[in-house]
Amino acid sequence: MNLVIVESPTKSKTIGKFLGPKYKVLSSYGHVRDLPKDKLGVEVENNFEPKYVIPAKSKKIIQSLKKEAKKADLLIFATDEDREGESISWHLWQILNPENYQRIVFHEITKQAIKDSLKNPRGIDQNLVDAQQARRILDRIVGYKLSPFLWKKIARHLSAGRVQSVAVRLVVEKEREIENFKPQEYWSIIANLKSQISNLKNDEFEATLIRKDEKLIPKLGIKTKEEAENIIKDLDGAEYKIIGIERKEIKRNPFPPFTTSTLQQAAWKKLHFPARLTMSIAQNLYEKGLITYHRTDSLNLSDLSLSAAKKFIIENYGNNYWPGFFGKYKTKARGAQEAHEAIRPSYPDKTPSSCKLNETQLKLYDLIWRRFIASQMSRAGFDSTKIEIEAKNHVFQANGSVLRFDGFLKVYPIKFEETELPFLKANEILDLVKLTPSQHFTQPPARYTEATLIKALEQNGIGRPSTYAPIISTIQERNYIEKDENKKFKPTEIGLAVNDLLVEHFPKIVDIQFTAKMEENLDNVSEGKEEWVRVLKDFYGPFAENLEKKYKEVSKKEMAQEKTGKKCPKCGAEVIIRLGKFGKFYACSTFPKCNYTESLPQNKLGVKCPKCLQGEIVEKRTKKGKLFYGCNRFPKCDFALWEKPTGEKCSKCGSLLVETRSKKIKCSSKSCDSPGLPQK
Repeated sequence: MNLVIVESPTKSKTIGKFLGPKYKVLSSYGHVRDLPKDKLGVEVENNFEPKYVIPAKSKKIIQSLKKEAKKADLLIFATDEDREGESISWHLWQILNPENYQRIVFHEITKQAIKDSLKNPRGIDQNLVDAQQARRILDRIVGYKLSPFLWKKIARHLSAGRVQSVAVRLVVEKEREIENFKPQEYWSIIANLKSQISNLKNDEFEATLIRKDEKLIPKLGIKTKEEAENIIKDLDGAEYKIIGIERKEIKRNPFPPFTTSTLQQAAWKKLHFPARLTMSIAQNLYEKGLITYHRTDSLNLSDLSLSAAKKFIIENYGNNYWPGFFGKYKTKARGAQEAHEAIRPSYPDKTPSSCKLNETQLKLYDLIWRRFIASQMSRAGFDSTKIEIEAKNHVFQANGSVLRFDGFLKVYPIKFEETELPFLKANEILDLVKLTPSQHFTQPPARYTEATLIKALEQNGIGRPSTYAPIISTIQERNYIEKDENKKFKPTEIGLAVNDLLVEHFPKIVDIQFTAKMEENLDNVSEGKEEWVRVLKDFYGPFAENLEKKYKEVSKKEMAQEKTGKKCPKCGAEVIIRLGKFGKFYACSTFPKCNYTESLPQNKLGVKCPKCLQGEIVEKRTKKGKLFYGCNRFPKCDFALWEKPTGEKCSKCGSLLVETRSKKIKCSSKSCDSPGLPQK
C-alpha cells in the first residue's frame, strides 16, 4: 500500500477519486510543526537553529499518520507546490522518518496531472524549505524582539511585523499625502455644436478647447474664472469650422489570465471580496479540482489548456472569436516562477453554470473562468473618430468611440463609454449651440482599497503571492489600519504612533527598498543562489545592535501620555490621556495601582445606557480589535451592542434603535419586528 499525504481533507477526497486501491490518501490538516508560541524558539547564537514543536491540535493527527506510515510500502508527500507546501512535506518527513518516500507536485488536481506527477516524483527541495524557514525565523525575530520595544515606548500588547509594518507605512504615507494636499483651481471650456446640414435631433455633440494660438492648453492651463471669461469673449461671433477628421479602428487586447495578485484585485473591484475571503474560496476551488494552484505570480499556460480553450471558443462563439493564435503572456513580476501556471479553470469547457457550488464559490469561479477564456479570444474593435474644429485662433476637439466587434468582451465585459459623433465632413461649418466654462479642482490622491494596496505591495516587491492577504488581515486585526465609510484604508491613532516610532528609530525595518531586497534574498535562497543562515546573519547583526541602542536612548513618548488637569474619581490622583492599542483614553496616572479608565468625549455617543440608566454608551473594542458599543460603567454594567445606537428609541418596544453596516435603521431587540421607526 502507498500512503499519500496532503495538507487538506478536501484535497485528499479529490485526489482519492483518481487513485486506485493501491493508494491511501490522508490529510495532515495543515502545518504539523511550528515555532513555540510562548518563546522565541530560535537559537540565534547557534546559526539560528529553530526549535520546532508540534501544536496540541496536531498531536492526534501525527499519531494517526505515524501508525499508517508504518504499514505503507511507500510514503508520497503531495502537499502544495510552493515554499509553504514544501515546508509542510519536510516537517512531515522529519516527524515520520520514512525509509522510502517520494515528493510529487502538480499545478492542478486532475486525473491526468496526478498520473503525470506519480510518473515524475522527486525528493524534497531543501532550497524551498530553507527559504520558507528563513522567512519564518526572520518574522519571528522581528516580532519577538521589536514588539516589547513598542510595549515599553508606546503601549502594551502592540505587535511589530517585518512586512506588515511596511504595509502600514504605505497607508500612513498615503494619508499624509491626502492631508497635505492643496487643491488647484482650473477651468475647461466646452462647445456644444451642431451640423448645419443634418436635421437629425441627435446631431448635437460636445468639443473641448485644446489649443489657443497654436499652443496646447494643458489640463491646468486655464487657472481662473477671469481667464475663462476672456476666452469666451474672444470667441464671441466666431465661425466654427471643421479643419480635420481622423477616423481609425482601435483594437483592445484581452487581459492576461489571473495571478494571485490580479485575482485579489479583480475580486475586490468586481465582487467586493476582501483578499482573505478570495484566497479562502480559491483554496476550496483548487482542492475540489476546479482551478489550478491559486498562489502564483506566473502567467504561463499549458498547451493542453490552450487547445481546450480554442476548441471551446470556436464551438460556442464562432471562428471570428478565435484570433488564430494562442494567447501567451509573460509576467513582469520579479522572481516569478515561470514553471508554474497562471490561475485558470482545470477544465476550460466546465462552464460556471455546470458547477455545483455555493453563491460565493460560483462568483469567484465565474470570474476565473471568464478571465481565462477571454485571454484566448479575439481583440475587441472600436471605431474611433477625432474631429478638430477651428474658431478664430482657438481649436476644439471632439472624440468619438463606438464598439464594432465585442471580441473578448463578450465573455469578460468591462465598463467603457461609447460616444457616437454625427457624420461630418472636412471644412463643414457648424452651428454653436452654447459655450460653457466649467470650474474644476484637482483631487487629492485616493486612499488605498484592498485592490490598490495589494497592487502597491506587488509593485514595490513587498511580500509574495501567498502573503498579501495575511498582511492586510493582520494589520487590520492589530488595529493599525481600518476601513472608512467607503471601504478604503486609513491609519488609526495607534497605527500612526507605531509607524512614526519605527520610521524614526528602525528605518530599515520599514524601508520599502530594504524589505524588497530581503524578499529578493529569500527568492535567491529558494533558487539555491544564497545560503539562508548568511541572509539571517546579515540582517540580525545590525538589527540587534540598533535595538539595544534604542532601548537605552528612547524615553517613553509624550504621545503616549498627555496631562489633562482632571482628578481621578476613584483615588484623587491626576488623570492623564494614555495611548492604548485601540486609541486614546482617560486613565489614572497611578495605574496599575488604580485601574480607573474612561472614554474620551469624542468616543462617547451621548446615549444613556438603557440597562443601568447611569452610564453612557461608548465605542469599545474586543481583544481582537472588533468594534462594539457598551456601557462605560463596565464591569458594573455589561450592556453591549454590535451595531451603533442612533440615540433614539423604537416606537414599538422602546429599545434602542441601531444603524447597521448597510446604513439601515432597525430595533436592537431581537424579539421586536419593528421597521425601525423612532418614538414620537
